[in-house]
Amino acid sequence: MQSSASRNPRRWLFGLLVLLLIAGLCWKFWPGTASHQEGATTKAAAGHTGRSGAMRPGFGGATGAVPVRVAPVVQGDFPLYYKALGTVTALNTINVRSRVGGELVKIAFEEGQMVKAGDLLAEIDPRPYQNALLQAEGALLQNQALLQNAQVDLQRYRELFAQDSIAKQTLDTAASLVGQYQGTVKTNQAAVNDAKLNLEFTRIRAPITGRIGLRQLDVGNLVAANDTTFLAVITQTQPISVVFTLPENSLDVVLARYRAGAKLPVEAWDRGDTQLQATGVLQSLDNQIDTTTGTLKLKARYDNRDQALFPNQFVNVHLLADTLKGVLLAPSAAIQFGTNGTFVYALDGDKKVAIRPLKIGVSDGDRTVIKEGLKAGDRVVLEGTDRLKEGSEVEVVHDSSEVPVTPAADVLGQASPTAPQANGKAHKVGA
Repeated sequence: MQSSASRNPRRWLFGLLVLLLIAGLCWKFWPGTASHQEGATTKAAAGHTGRSGAMRPGFGGATGAVPVRVAPVVQGDFPLYYKALGTVTALNTINVRSRVGGELVKIAFEEGQMVKAGDLLAEIDPRPYQNALLQAEGALLQNQALLQNAQVDLQRYRELFAQDSIAKQTLDTAASLVGQYQGTVKTNQAAVNDAKLNLEFTRIRAPITGRIGLRQLDVGNLVAANDTTFLAVITQTQPISVVFTLPENSLDVVLARYRAGAKLPVEAWDRGDTQLQATGVLQSLDNQIDTTTGTLKLKARYDNRDQALFPNQFVNVHLLADTLKGVLLAPSAAIQFGTNGTFVYALDGDKKVAIRPLKIGVSDGDRTVIKEGLKAGDRVVLEGTDRLKEGSEVEVVHDSSEVPVTPAADVLGQASPTAPQANGKAHKVGA
């Protein structure tokens, strides 16, 4: 009994502690109490904000001036580029084959070297062709001697016939024999020429000037005339061409200037579109548009003196179609697109902005040509536009200077038009 009585106060004390803990938790997390605390905190924050100024950008609505970055609209020249993916093609490509059969006895070139037209590349065993030439020359000499003897007989028969010493038939027979030997001599002469040509063909020479590739045959191999296995390939790489295509809806400016005789500069950049490899000019256009792609094939020519371009190489082509003179240029980052069209936030004075509807032209990603809606010297908002509306108060925290305009004279020299842009150049996009 005494033990049971001592445990009851402990149970009461434990139960009381649990009740107090539950009450404390309910008071702390009760919705009304939380709302009261949040309101108190909000008032305190508002009081702090009122003392220090407008809230930081990007954190809630701002009742004060919105900090923005601006840049001016300028007037300048805008180089208009078209971009495409091009393929480097050699001006001439020759598969070097032997024109006579025999054993390959000599290779006279180094793989990858530059060769000139007429340089000796290889040699076929010439001895069978030397013997054939000797036989042809012997037959020719034999028949030349017979012809000469027949011509002497014919002359004697003519004198005898004039003296009425022989019959007419004898004279005619002698004349026919001379004609027969003359034909035989011509045949023998042709055989000699053919034997000399075959002997010359045993020395295989470069037909064009260019770079020779890896050899396909080794010394000691037997080759046949016009064999399918060629000795090597020569590509003419100076000059060299790049073939590329442009969509038909981008041809107006290019065709107009090309037909007017303008030399359109074309640049060839690497696959990453980061390094200029060669500069050239537009050389020719194809005579029909590909109906499957709606594109026209063009070809540009490059001197390629430094051998930077290789046949079958892929390059990014930059075709300078035109240079727009004295146009208005605005930073592309300032251009906004809404349900009512294209617009910008332009400074109205120094503290407010106004919405300016625009009509824009081509762009290069950094700058956009402005056709209507702005004038030179206007300042447009680059950053902070998401918190602006008509008449909003702003605070200019940074006033950018205009990106330098690339003069047309400095852009000299050829995927699709969606190829990546590089180096801040102006490239045509949809207006």
